[in-house]
Amino acid sequence: MMRSSITTLRRPLLNTLSSRTITSLSYGRIQRPSFLSTQLRDSPGSHSSLSRLRFTSHASGPSPTNNQGQKHPPQTPQLGPESFSDPTRPDLFYHLLKPSTPSSSSLPVFALSFLHTPPPIKDSKTVIGWLPAATPYSNESTGGEEEEAGLNDFKENVAFRDTLHKAVQSGLTDGIDDIQINAATQLHAGWMHIHDERNIPALGRIGDPDDILATVLVEDGKILPETYQPMPAYRLCTSDGITQLTPGLSWRLRELLQKQAELERSSRS
Repeated sequence: MMRSSITTLRRPLLNTLSSRTITSLSYGRIQRPSFLSTQLRDSPGSHSSLSRLRFTSHASGPSPTNNQGQKHPPQTPQLGPESFSDPTRPDLFYHLLKPSTPSSSSLPVFALSFLHTPPPIKDSKTVIGWLPAATPYSNESTGGEEEEAGLNDFKENVAFRDTLHKAVQSGLTDGIDDIQINAATQLHAGWMHIHDERNIPALGRIGDPDDILATVLVEDGKILPETYQPMPAYRLCTSDGITQLTPGLSWRLRELLQKQAELERSSRS
């Protein structure tokens, strides 16, 4: 006998992990993993040649400084019951959202964010993108096995890009990132690419267009931030993971995202 379609939580992970019930959602026994893996598999039926999506570890290094030379100590956020941090990427958080959302009108999703608090609104500019948390399936089409969220399931939040580029350009203007400053000093003159740290090109080589955030002009070893040009081909999510900035630029991005979240909360009230 053919079983009717049901709704099951879709797990954004590769390994089978222990799970526990989410009681606040109205989907019966919806399960969530006790923690989220850092590897994603392409969903069944995918035509992508990529079999896995890795969220790489956040580069370690000294705490970024502001333009007064003050250190910004790392924070240990307190997460809500429906929020998770990535085990190997502590700056990346997954927030479970009920429908409807910009990604689905009927199913829950995970909102990916660099903020430990859930987005104030469903279409928040602080959200990097969305992954499906549940999917309807029939026993006949899947053989009774749960599907897993993968690279092809990630939906980018276009509104996030504006804040990302604003953060990078303002960080270059204020000179808060030593890595970019040193790169400009070594180049001395010419156009310099701002690369995503998830896939750093070999010395003297041009990086993948998917991993080049922007290009900026350098004169006499100094960055001219007003010449900042975003790279249209840049992708927020690739087979090497989610956006990963150098420490100073990463701090500036979180600063702007927090301000955006406060603005959205105040406009909602």
